[in-house]
Amino acid sequence: MKGITILGSTGSIGVSTLDVVARHLDRFRVVALTARSRWELLLAQCIEFKPALAVISDVAAAQSLAAGLREAKCPTEVLVGEAGLETAAILPSADIVMAAIVGAAGLLPTLAAARAGRRVLLANKEALVMAGHLLLDAVASSGAELLPIDSEHNAIFQCLPVGPTGRSTRGVQRIWLTASGGPFLRWPSERLSSVTPQQACAHPRWVMGQKISVDSATLMNKGLELIEASLLFGLPVKAIEVVVHPESTVHSFVQYIDGSTLAQWGHPDMRTPIAHALGFPERIHSGVESLDLLSLGTLHFEAPDRVKFPCLGLAEAAAHSGGTTPAVLNAANEVAVAAFLAGRLNFTSIASVIEDVLERVGMQPLLGLEDVLGADAFARQVAHDRVLVRGSVSP
Repeated sequence: MKGITILGSTGSIGVSTLDVVARHLDRFRVVALTARSRWELLLAQCIEFKPALAVISDVAAAQSLAAGLREAKCPTEVLVGEAGLETAAILPSADIVMAAIVGAAGLLPTLAAARAGRRVLLANKEALVMAGHLLLDAVASSGAELLPIDSEHNAIFQCLPVGPTGRSTRGVQRIWLTASGGPFLRWPSERLSSVTPQQACAHPRWVMGQKISVDSATLMNKGLELIEASLLFGLPVKAIEVVVHPESTVHSFVQYIDGSTLAQWGHPDMRTPIAHALGFPERIHSGVESLDLLSLGTLHFEAPDRVKFPCLGLAEAAAHSGGTTPAVLNAANEVAVAAFLAGRLNFTSIASVIEDVLERVGMQPLLGLEDVLGADAFARQVAHDRVLVRGSVSP
């Protein structure tokens, strides 16, 4: 039986992971769960799965969680903060670590799990975007496994051939990342400045958290995925294309030099890639129904509009720049999206803030973790300043 830690268990990926685990209690046992502040849901998860450890970032929430566990006579130990997250990530009983904390906050525990030699299920794309080869080097040196959970990268992984040392890109000409296009795919550009957070978070196909929903609406999510794909599969950025596919049933393509193209097809449900990575190399039930091919109808594919959605181009440029630039891009995006969700920035100014920060923060070589953390902190400071400026200007 495999022990599993879920970093970010109260988010959409964490909840879906527990749904899959609950279908296979003969194969998996939950040893640790973590959350930022949603202690009520974390309490319910602890009562159901009885992990040895629960970690929560908020001190007041930790007190409420501990009280609830005592009342329920649940023996789960409660830890607080970053040190607790690292403890959960490297528990000796954790064979598998689901890295599902959103944003830069997931970097350090994900890196800790990789250094500890765990099977890391990477749903936190920002960790790889920020730390690049540092995370990959940690995986290689410790003997850890890194399996992608993003539906697009998991699809690519499934479509790659198996070589002597694992999945290989031999014979691959190009990979295509599919994008739903988000809720504003058909909106005219002039309407985008009036977009509300509620509208941006109403994704037409996927059920996701607020931050990633906004990233999908701006196409920044696809830009971050492009950077992630280049690193995960060792391909140059020029060999990776983004294609808009509104139906969201084809999760990505791999094209080969012999003219063939392989695609992974399935319902837009994150339990499919989660189950694939949990059971790998076996296939296990995910709770997702198979596609009814006769009822699918027409599938559509089109080029993304980089003028209407400039975040994609900003991410592509950051990928080409390398060094600390992807970390700067990610930090600026997190600050800008948070300001938009708080009503302090309009939708179209998200890209403007990111562009401002990239212009003001130069690229530095990525030699160690201190370079990542330094670039992240400085970019956030600059981004907060730019939000004040951009937020004071009418759309």
